[in-house]
Amino acid sequence: MTNNSKVSETRKHAIETLSARAVRGEISRRQFTQLAALVLAGTPMLLRSTGAFAQAKELVLVNWGGDAITAYDAAYGQAFTKETGITVKMDGSGPTEGAIAAQFKSGAPTWDLVDVDPFSAITLGAQGMLEPIDYSIVDKNKMRPGFGWEHAASTYFFSYVIAYDSEKFGSQAPTGMADFFDVTKFPGKRSLYKWGVSSWEAALLADGIAPASLYPLDLKRAHDKIAAFKENVVAYWGGGAESQSVLLDGEASMAIVWSTRASLIEQDSGGKIKFIWDQGLISPGALAVLKGNPGGKEAAMKFIASAQDPQKQLIMFDKLGQGPANPATDALIPADKKRINPVDPENMKKQIPLDMEWYAKNYGAALDEYTKIISA
Repeated sequence: MTNNSKVSETRKHAIETLSARAVRGEISRRQFTQLAALVLAGTPMLLRSTGAFAQAKELVLVNWGGDAITAYDAAYGQAFTKETGITVKMDGSGPTEGAIAAQFKSGAPTWDLVDVDPFSAITLGAQGMLEPIDYSIVDKNKMRPGFGWEHAASTYFFSYVIAYDSEKFGSQAPTGMADFFDVTKFPGKRSLYKWGVSSWEAALLADGIAPASLYPLDLKRAHDKIAAFKENVVAYWGGGAESQSVLLDGEASMAIVWSTRASLIEQDSGGKIKFIWDQGLISPGALAVLKGNPGGKEAAMKFIASAQDPQKQLIMFDKLGQGPANPATDALIPADKKRINPVDPENMKKQIPLDMEWYAKNYGAALDEYTKIISA
């Protein structure tokens, strides 16, 4: 192909991409006319940026891998492609704070959307690495009150809950975090989360702090409680599979685990391992958009809006056990499954929401101190 042919092909592709964006409503008819004229005139900047135009035809969503890849595609990705013509590619490499920051600092990010902890979004957003959520596109009325942030929008929930071996305690069942720390009334080993979240709250609740007074966390008091309890902890689990095995293998008689895993443990144990919602800690999951994302801010916001659909969130509940962010989904969940939904009204009223603002400001230093204590 000659250079002239390459230029003609590039111009043709750019015009087609602009036309598709106009059809989807991403640019106005006037903008299309102006940009098309510049392309046909051979404006160097536009010709060099045709790669960006091409990438506007797809979005890359980064989540935490495993079953989440197929679940997100089945619930959200395929539907969005049908609605808009934009392909959604799933990347399961894990959007940690460091990875998101590295993408942004590269100057040429390949990620568009990330499944992020809201407290990470608060931190990264304050550093200018995430786009503000456009709430003229994303509907706050399709979220539970208080779970839409400046740089992230909630799309699901899970909880940290007490799971316990019912055969070891007879007719007794724990009713909160005080029972978790009471090895006289409920003998046996315990298991806590390796990465701190929920362990601080559990220690303080067990020490008599009222749920309404939990935040800001008294870390010294929490760490003193955790340090004194260390001899009773058989394992600090770092992932879902580990949290399951420590209970299923009988290493611990009680553990604080993700609610999504607790329901699986109950199922796998034939009902021997049970769990409670009392003093559970509700944690939202959210979607955020990288600043300067290759697929375009507006397309990414439209994806988040599409993911607010209650039928789509029902698919995520069925596939991953995620509590839906849209309250309208609650009514779609079968009666026999409501008890495993972390945000079912009957379950939610027993729990305490994690304070995302507190975590955004304090998590790093708190985790460092916690790690020293459990590793000593």
